[in-house]
Amino acid sequence: MSAAKIFVAGHRGMVGSAIVRQLLAQGHPEDRLILRRSSELDLTNQQAVMDLLSREKPDEIYLAAAKVGGIHANNTYPAEFIYQNLMIEANIIHGAFCVGVRKLLFLGSSCIYPKLAPQPMREDALLTGALEPTNEPYGIAKIAGIKLCESYNRQYGASHGLDYRSVMPTNLYGPGDNYHPENSHVIPALIRRFHEAKLQRLPSVTIWGSGRPKREFLYVDDLAVASLHVMHLDKSTYDAYTRPMLSHINVGCGQDISIAELASLIGRVIGFEGRIEFDPGKPDGPPKKLLDNRLLTSLGWSVSVGLEEGLHRAYTDFLEQNRS
Repeated sequence: MSAAKIFVAGHRGMVGSAIVRQLLAQGHPEDRLILRRSSELDLTNQQAVMDLLSREKPDEIYLAAAKVGGIHANNTYPAEFIYQNLMIEANIIHGAFCVGVRKLLFLGSSCIYPKLAPQPMREDALLTGALEPTNEPYGIAKIAGIKLCESYNRQYGASHGLDYRSVMPTNLYGPGDNYHPENSHVIPALIRRFHEAKLQRLPSVTIWGSGRPKREFLYVDDLAVASLHVMHLDKSTYDAYTRPMLSHINVGCGQDISIAELASLIGRVIGFEGRIEFDPGKPDGPPKKLLDNRLLTSLGWSVSVGLEEGLHRAYTDFLEQNRS
């Protein structure tokens, strides 16, 4: 019996590329992977997505494609964030159903949870309060992705054998990250800033916000392992630990760190010896964001890459990306 034919949507992104690495590491044949660059396939184009799925007929789909960015990007481009993410997930999930794909994993975000959700955030905190305003459009789109999966399962699961699942990762970092000076997340943004400050021998680096908010960070290859783990769980096991309208699973390391502590750690990893200052006039975002990962750990997954080790790997990746 030949290996499953797998479409990894967004394989050039940080998450998608990590999933590809993990599939290959677990022995999946490269010629059974369906991979398309954004220049080859516009995932916001319904007909283009349908044509690909009809032609390739994958057995499984990892839906890792998304428009992502940090606070600045979410605040500046809210229309793009909600429109592009809604279109990508709707096109792929509906297209998967239309061509008979039974197994799909949707990758969401911890932004789905209310700004003031009890910490650590359990899966059942979904839809219990208002979202953080700075990334509400993105969070709404990711919630829609979960509900698309659940709705297709509820309507067509029994009749068509659909098994569409969702995982909600915490803040991610690692190989393939976006180090853009304005549109990146906190770890890649700080890596770039501290690296440039080190080269320029600057006396200090100023960080947005007060430094007090606490965040959780997961090395992206740990997410990839979790994604394959959840995708391959026996359906009776997955169904026993989830509910038809509460089916997503958190993926986090279970520990958080303040932005001030994170900045200090990144500075040490990079070798920046100046001062770290903060600008409390800039937005902090939620005071704390920590996922409750007990559901996933009870299903047999655990973290393998600690934060400091992961930051060293991420800095190596940054240097490789910027050799030219």
